[in-house]
Amino acid sequence: MELHEVKVHPALPWLASEEQLAWKIASVAADNAPLDEAAATMAVNRIIGNAAVAIAAVNRDPVVTTRTQALTHPKDGGATLFGVPNSMRVSCEWAAFANSAAVRELDWHDNAYGIDASHPCENIPAIIAVAQQCGRNGADVLRGILTAYEIHLCLAKGIPFRPYRMDHQGLLGPSIAAGIGTLLGLDTETIFQAVNYATHICLTTRQGRKGIPSSWKAYCPGHFAKLAIESVDRAMRGEKSPAPIFEGDFSLIATVLGGPDQIYQVPLPEKGEAKKSILESFSKEYAVSSHGQSLIDLASKLRPQIEDLEKIDKIVIHCRADTHNITGNGAKDAKMLYEPTAHKRFLDHSASYCLAVALEDGEWHHVRSFLPERAQRESTVRLWQKISTVEDEAWNKRFYGLQGLEKDFGAGIVVTLKEGSQITDEIAVPAAHPRGSRPFDRKQYIGKFNTVTEGLVSKAEQGRFLGLAERLETLAPEEVQQLNVELDAATLDIASDRKGIF
Repeated sequence: MELHEVKVHPALPWLASEEQLAWKIASVAADNAPLDEAAATMAVNRIIGNAAVAIAAVNRDPVVTTRTQALTHPKDGGATLFGVPNSMRVSCEWAAFANSAAVRELDWHDNAYGIDASHPCENIPAIIAVAQQCGRNGADVLRGILTAYEIHLCLAKGIPFRPYRMDHQGLLGPSIAAGIGTLLGLDTETIFQAVNYATHICLTTRQGRKGIPSSWKAYCPGHFAKLAIESVDRAMRGEKSPAPIFEGDFSLIATVLGGPDQIYQVPLPEKGEAKKSILESFSKEYAVSSHGQSLIDLASKLRPQIEDLEKIDKIVIHCRADTHNITGNGAKDAKMLYEPTAHKRFLDHSASYCLAVALEDGEWHHVRSFLPERAQRESTVRLWQKISTVEDEAWNKRFYGLQGLEKDFGAGIVVTLKEGSQITDEIAVPAAHPRGSRPFDRKQYIGKFNTVTEGLVSKAEQGRFLGLAERLETLAPEEVQQLNVELDAATLDIASDRKGIF
């Protein structure tokens, strides 16, 4: 890896293209470096993982809406939609839009930590959709995915969004554009223009995660995927784009991410270096925020030690600042994190709720754990209100200043019983993390896929999809066009009563 200094430059003289971060990103995307075997294996795992969570969410409202929108844009030789028969094709940017929403909806996909958090598997639906429409083979898909992950994670290591109240999903614009550039074998200049444009238009504030609940979090990755695809199409037709998009005096950094005096260090692979940053990400085992993963695992450790949950006086979660300020008592909307009638968006980001339900149930289920009757159960509410978070400097030191998989993003816990004794424990990282007690591997990804698709997808269809996914690198273009999971028409919500402009 080579570190690149990124800072704002004067308007004139213009910064040479080759000195701009977008050009360096494009150079990485255009570099046909050797494949890393472990990274290639992980890319297949993430395709399987995406399909699992997408099918699990296939009939949830945002997914139904995006699918019905996409189906109004049919295209012969286009791309497939999760759940829909492979014979029905839509324009690739709309397929990416809908499929990304399906992957994002349950917040159950992958995660990565740089100086900002992100979900890099949200790049994959756009890569596959464009590959299906453009007749690319499995090896092209694999390289495109690995590039998208590489750019996404390298940017996340170097440029933070959250401190400026901007959403990290803005990383998707440049990473998807770069990944499609690799997929299609485009030259550096074309990818450069696409990265500039996608970076320029793929930006959103964190209000989509705050305030009155909405479906924006589910829509946002697909919206940016759609824009990034259109950015590449535009560049392929010879159009130029705003530049320098990172370093200009009215650029992303100058106006939004830190201001004109800000300097960032962004790592990127050197020429010929394999793209393997995907190995620095990990999958979520449970359909909650990354902050809640370790807490659910902690609950499993604690349950045998607590004979009667009603005998608990209080529970204090010791954690890093982000966990406390986003999912705990330090959050500005902390009241909603303790509200039994709250929207799922608050419940899956409530550290106290995740711990309370996991302690009572001994499991976490992507549907049952969020049902209104589950959240409003009297015993749960009593336990829930006894749980609080506290920012602990020791956990801050174990997280901030480190990179990637080195970060400990678990938590410690102190349970005080009414009779005065205490039970303490901690988990550095979730069990499914590469450093955890039972890291996710191919077996776990396939198990997750088979479990969550049971009853929705036939055994034959499960096997057909997994067979294609596991042969990704050798798939012919016509096989890539079948890389989708079909549902029985009777199990798919077609929302025929939902009308719009399209």
